[in-house]
Amino acid sequence: MNAPPPLAPAVAALLDRAARPDIPDWRRTVIRLGGCTNPVHLVGSAVLVDTATGEALTDVDGSDPNGRRLLTACGNRRASVCPACSRVYQADTYQLVRAGLVGGKAVPDSVSEHPRVFATLTAPGFGPVHTRREQSGRVRPCRPRRDAKNCPHGVPLGCSERHAPDDPRLGEPLCPRCYNYAGAVLWQSCAGLLWHRFGIELRREIARRAGLSRAELADVARLSYTKVAEYQRRGLVHFHAVVRLDGPDGPDSPPPSWASAALLADAVPAAVARVRFQAPGSAVVGTRVLRFGAQVDVRPVVASPAGERPAPGAVAGYIAKYTTKGAETAGAVDGRIRSAREMVLLPVRAHVLRMIGTCWWLGGLPAFAGLGLRRWAHMLGYGGHFSTKSRRYSTTLGELRRARAEHRAQEQRAALGLEGHPVAYVGQRRYAGRGYSPEAALLAASVREDGVPRGA
Repeated sequence: MNAPPPLAPAVAALLDRAARPDIPDWRRTVIRLGGCTNPVHLVGSAVLVDTATGEALTDVDGSDPNGRRLLTACGNRRASVCPACSRVYQADTYQLVRAGLVGGKAVPDSVSEHPRVFATLTAPGFGPVHTRREQSGRVRPCRPRRDAKNCPHGVPLGCSERHAPDDPRLGEPLCPRCYNYAGAVLWQSCAGLLWHRFGIELRREIARRAGLSRAELADVARLSYTKVAEYQRRGLVHFHAVVRLDGPDGPDSPPPSWASAALLADAVPAAVARVRFQAPGSAVVGTRVLRFGAQVDVRPVVASPAGERPAPGAVAGYIAKYTTKGAETAGAVDGRIRSAREMVLLPVRAHVLRMIGTCWWLGGLPAFAGLGLRRWAHMLGYGGHFSTKSRRYSTTLGELRRARAEHRAQEQRAALGLEGHPVAYVGQRRYAGRGYSPEAALLAASVREDGVPRGA
C-alpha cells in the first residue's frame, strides 16, 4: 500500500497552528485584515490609559498571538496589488464623490441643487490606432479604408476589421514607426499641468459668460471638482471629472442666480479648446505645444427623475471604479523599473514596451530631467495623482478613515467595558516587515475568496 503524499508545507503549518490554544485570537488577527495580500508589521506596545487619572487600564497587546507584533493592512489602492484594500479605497472614494453630489459627510443636502456636470477630457491623437467603434448597437470597422493610403513605410492607413472587445490589437498603432511616441510620452507627463490650466481657463470662461472679472467671480461663486484618471488601451490617460458651481463659501452657500448646469456644460468645452502648454524641448525632439483632444463629453448630473443619466450614484460609482486601476489596464506593469536591463524581460505588448522605452530615452536627456520620465516609465510617463479633488468639494479620504478608526476604537472600548470612560492609547510602534507566514497566507486567501469585510 502506497503512503499518502506529504502535505504542502503551508497546509501542515496551518494544521499545526490549529492545534494551539491561541488559534481563536490568531484567526481573528488575520480575518480582521479582510484578506489584505501584504500586511505591514509593526512592533512595540500600547496601553489604554484613563486620561482623567493617568491610570493604565489594560495592556492592549497583552494577549497578542503574534508576540506584540501588530499586523495592519497595506492600504494599497490598486486592485492588481491588493484586491482587499482596493475595495475599501473604492468604497471611500464612492462616498466622497457621492457626498459632493447629494450631501452627507458634513456636506449639506442643498448641494444637490447646485449646477454640476460630469465631464470627460481626452488625450489628442498621436497616430492612427486599432479601435473598436460601436454605432446603433453594431460594431463598425476600425478605420474605414475608403480612399485609404499607405504611410511612408508602406502600411495601409485604414483597417476594415470589426474588432472583438478582447482583441489584443486594440490600442496598437497601425504603423508603429509613424506613431509619435515622443509626443505621447511628453503629453502624458504634462497631463496634470494641462488639467491645472483647464481649471484656470474654466474660471475665466465662466466669468466671461457671467459678465464678471475673475476677481469678481471669486466673490460670488466657487468652482469645485473631483477627478480620476483612466488609462485607455493606447496607453494614454483621459480624465473623468465632476465639476460643480457653488457660492463663494463652497457647498454651504448657494450659487448665484445666473449659475446653471447649462452654462457650466457650455463653458467646459470652450475652456478645453483654449488650454495650451508648451512642453520642454530639445534639439533631438523639438518643442511641442500640448493640448487636450478634440473629443470632450459633458453631461449635466441630474438628481431627481428616475432613469435619467448620469445620476449621482452612477457617477460616483463610475469614478470610484477607476481609482483602483492603473497603467496595468493598458498592459503595463505594477512595479517601478530600476534599470534598462529590466525592460528586456517585461511581459508587455510591443506598443507598451515602446512607450516605456521612450520614457527611458527621453528621461536620459538633460532637457527632460525635470519630468522624471524614468521614474514613471512603468506608468508610461504619467506621474500625477489618479484621484484628486478641490478643497471644498466634499469630505476627504483622511476624514473617512479617521471616522472608521474611531468607530473601531469605540467597539474595542465597549468590548473591554470602558465605554464612556475618558481613555487614550499610549505607546509607540515601528516598522518590522511585511507579509504573512505560510499558514496565515492560506487563511487570508480564503478570506479574500469569501469577501469578508475588513474588521469583521
